Amino acid sequence: MLRSLHIRDFVIVDEALIDFEDGFTVFSGETGAGKSILIDALSLLLGARGDTRVIREGCEKTDLSAHFDLDDDIREWLKNNDLDDGEDLLLRRVIDAQGRSRAYINGTAATLGQLRDVGEHLVDIHGQHAHQSLLKSANQYALLDSQGGHQELAKQVAAAWNTWQSLQQRLHQAQEHSAGLQAEREKLQWQYDELQTLALQPGEWEQTGVEHQRLAHAQSLLDGATRALNLLDGEDQAAQRALFSATQEITKLLHHDPAALQPILDTLESARIASSEAISDLNSYVSAVELDPDRLSVLEERMADIFSMARKYRCEPEELLALFESITQQLEQLTEDADLEQLEAKVAQAKTHYDTAAAQLSQARLITSKQLSQQVSHAMQELSMQGGQFAVELNACKPSAHGNEQVEFLVAGHAGVRPAPLAKVASGGELARISLALAVIASQAAQVPTLIFDEVDTGIGGAVAEVVGKLLRELGQRHQVLCVTHLPQVAAQGQHHLQVSKRSHDGQTRSHIHALDNNARVEEISRMLGGIAITDTTRQHAKEMLSRP
Repeated sequence: MLRSLHIRDFVIVDEALIDFEDGFTVFSGETGAGKSILIDALSLLLGARGDTRVIREGCEKTDLSAHFDLDDDIREWLKNNDLDDGEDLLLRRVIDAQGRSRAYINGTAATLGQLRDVGEHLVDIHGQHAHQSLLKSANQYALLDSQGGHQELAKQVAAAWNTWQSLQQRLHQAQEHSAGLQAEREKLQWQYDELQTLALQPGEWEQTGVEHQRLAHAQSLLDGATRALNLLDGEDQAAQRALFSATQEITKLLHHDPAALQPILDTLESARIASSEAISDLNSYVSAVELDPDRLSVLEERMADIFSMARKYRCEPEELLALFESITQQLEQLTEDADLEQLEAKVAQAKTHYDTAAAQLSQARLITSKQLSQQVSHAMQELSMQGGQFAVELNACKPSAHGNEQVEFLVAGHAGVRPAPLAKVASGGELARISLALAVIASQAAQVPTLIFDEVDTGIGGAVAEVVGKLLRELGQRHQVLCVTHLPQVAAQGQHHLQVSKRSHDGQTRSHIHALDNNARVEEISRMLGGIAITDTTRQHAKEMLSRP
C-alpha cells in the first residue's frame, strides 16, 4: 500500500511530500493545476518511460520517490531479485537534464524492467482514456483473460500457435525447395565429414600451442635452468653458500646489538630457506625437461593441419570447434527438413498441442464471458443505464495467436434493443460508464493493494456521478483507492481529500498539494459545484453532499 510520495522539481512542482491513508482518497483542483501530475510521477516510479520534459524549468534534475508497505508477495519478489527487504519498500527515480535515468529499489540500483515488475504487485492505474482503449480488439482479449485469470493459458496458446506456424513454414519451404535443400545438405555433409575427420577437441589448439612452445625451446629451457641451479648451488661462490655464511656471521654478532641485527638475521634466514626451495624446484624441473624431437614433429604436423583447416574456412583456429557445432546443427535441421514425413508429423503434433490449449482457453473464456456480462449489466443499472445490457460475445474464427474465437464486447443502452458492437452504438458517456464498471469489477478481483483512477469519470455527471463516487468508496473498503476527479459528487464520497492548486510568483508557476480538513472540503466542493462565485446556498449544498452516507 502506498504510504508517501515525494516529488522534487517535477513539471511545475518544486517540492511536495504527500502522505496517504487507507480507504478512498480524492484529488481535486482547477483545470491545469496539475492533478494528473501525481499520477504521472507514480507512473515513472513504476517504470514508465520519461524524458527531460518532466524536469521543472531551470532545474538540473527531477527526483521522485515513494514508500510502500511490504506484503508477502513483495517480500518474495525482493528476495528473488536479491534486493533488501527491510521494513518497507522505497522506489526512487532520478532523471537529469542530459536525459539519463536512474532507478533505485531500497537504495540499490535497479532497471526500469524491475520497477515495472514490482509495480505490477503494487499499483493498478486506470487512465482517463481507458474508455477509448476499450474499443480496441486486443484490449478486449486482454481484459477478458485478465478477469478470468487465464493470462498464462493465453500465453501458452500464443506460444503453441507460433511453434505450429514456424513448423508449417519449414514444411512449406521444404516442399517448395527440396532440390535446393538437398544440394545445401550435401555441401554441409561434406564440410561436416571434413571437420569430423580433423577431430578437433575442446581446448586442443591452446594446449597444443603450449606444449609445442615448451618442446620447441626445450634445449634453451634446460640450459638456462641448469645455469640458474649452478648459481644457487654450485661449487664456487654459490648463492646458497653465501647466504649460509652471512647468516653465521650475523649470528656471532647478534648478542652485541640484538635490536638492530635480529630483523636482518630473520631476513637472511628467509632468503636462505627460499633459495633452498628454489634449488629443489629447479632440480625437479631439470629432471623433467625432455628433448623429444619426435613429439615436437607430431605437434607441428597437427598444428599445421588445424591451421590449414582454419585458413580454408576463413576463421581462427580456436573458432573451428564452434564452426563444426554450427554446421552440425544446420545439417541436422536440413536432414529433418528433407524427411518430409517426419516434418509433417511434427506439424501435426504442434497443431494438436495448439488445438488442445486453444480448446481449454475457449472453455475458460466462455465461463468468464458469462460472468463478466452479468456483472457489467448489473453495474449498468446502477449507473443510470436501466434496462441496459452488456455482453461478451465469442465468435468462432480461424485459429490465431489469440485462440479460436474473436472476442467482441456488445452493449445495448436500454431495454428492448439488441446488443451491438461497443464501437458502433455506445455514446461517449455510456462508454465512460461501461469502462468504469469494468474497471471496478476487475479491481474487485485484483490482488494489488492500490488502485488509481485518473479522471475515469469523464463524460458523466449528476446522479450517475454520485453512484460512481459510492462505487469507488465501496471499493476503498477492500483496496487503497486514489481518484483524480473534477466531479463534486465523486469528491464528496472521498474519505480523504487532497487539493491541487496552481500559483504564479515572479513569473514562474508552481503547483501545490495539501490535505483538506472538513471546512476546507466544504469550500472545495462548493468551488466544484458553483465555479468562481461561491454562495451560502452552494456551501449548504456542499455540506449536505459531504454529510450523505
